[in-house]
Amino acid sequence: MRITFIHASPDMTGGTRVVAIYAQALARLGHQVTLISLPPRPISLRQKLRNLRDQGQWDFGRRRIRSHFDRLEGVDHRVLERWRAPTDADVPDADVVIATWWETAEWVSALGASKGAKVYFVQHHEVHPNLPAARVRATYRLPMHKIVIAQWLADLMASEYGDTVVDLVPNSVDRDQFHAPPRGRQSVPTLGFMYATAAYKGLSTTLAALERLRARRPELRIVCFGAKPLHKDYPLPAGAEFIHAPAQDRIRRIYAQCDVWLSASRSEGFNLPAMEAMACRTPIVATRTGWPEEALVSGENGVLVEVDDVDAIVRGAEWVLGLEDAAWRALSTRAFATASQGSWEASAKQFEQALEHARRREALLQHQPVRAETRLERDRVAAVAVSRGQPLQGLPGTRGAV
Repeated sequence: MRITFIHASPDMTGGTRVVAIYAQALARLGHQVTLISLPPRPISLRQKLRNLRDQGQWDFGRRRIRSHFDRLEGVDHRVLERWRAPTDADVPDADVVIATWWETAEWVSALGASKGAKVYFVQHHEVHPNLPAARVRATYRLPMHKIVIAQWLADLMASEYGDTVVDLVPNSVDRDQFHAPPRGRQSVPTLGFMYATAAYKGLSTTLAALERLRARRPELRIVCFGAKPLHKDYPLPAGAEFIHAPAQDRIRRIYAQCDVWLSASRSEGFNLPAMEAMACRTPIVATRTGWPEEALVSGENGVLVEVDDVDAIVRGAEWVLGLEDAAWRALSTRAFATASQGSWEASAKQFEQALEHARRREALLQHQPVRAETRLERDRVAAVAVSRGQPLQGLPGTRGAV
């Protein structure tokens, strides 16, 4: 297949990493992959002043930003000359074109049919306070085939947006990158977490829990890392160690030196760091969001708590930190086993199949003689055709006008 990804400004976030993994994997599977991205969005004077006040830096937009796209091989990565919506002139003709977040979904929806079957790769429900909620929600109603990374997103697409034909392709973990040998507890109890200031990441909840834990365990060592510098509104406890934008091989070592990993997010599409920490044999305490809600069984392979429940987070962390060495080793082993299920190779094959699914559905919509595989898909094709104002009488694979 000829496959095009449309991505906004690439960076070192988990969402960009997942796009890079699939672009690379599809190229290795023999597909012709093009990735179109944008340079950093221009920063307003107000934002520059805020950056200077909060993080001691003036204009992030003038500095080259590292991204997970830097080391891609066999992928035609094209960066537009400035921040703008890609047009048909920028995008090669292809079999499939993939939007990777809500704004790129708007752009992809406007492209011509020659650019390929339109796919929306949904890694989160991006209805956040800092984004235009009505526009974001509208993108999930666009007649594009969706690929989601977690069951809760598949359920949401059905319940809130009426789309019951989506492909679920779960994330995995690179076990060549994230691994650790069996170990016991650290000589100094050590807790780790991801430092990210977006409201839905729950950093304020994490810091509140750390304050209580430190009061009860003054010896507790705290380590964390983040893609951006420390923010003045979210100071760390005294003595906490912060690593800014660590190299990927160092992240593994950060996970592996912890006795427990905290994730207090209020919302997560997947929560890849939680899976990575467990792959490095570190038990986690996580809120009921994203993959942890599906994977964790409290007391078996980690601890699952309610969102914003500081008391429960503290209790969970204290329980893990208070285990005898043998019990901690057993918990660590079960966490590792949970994260070791599946692989990126298997997920890439599923992603490839999802793109073929999108091509078949597009062929149906274009009245080409391709048969739908199930009644559910035929009904969904009919619903999408209605949304496009297309006549249904005689549409291959449907049951006539409805």
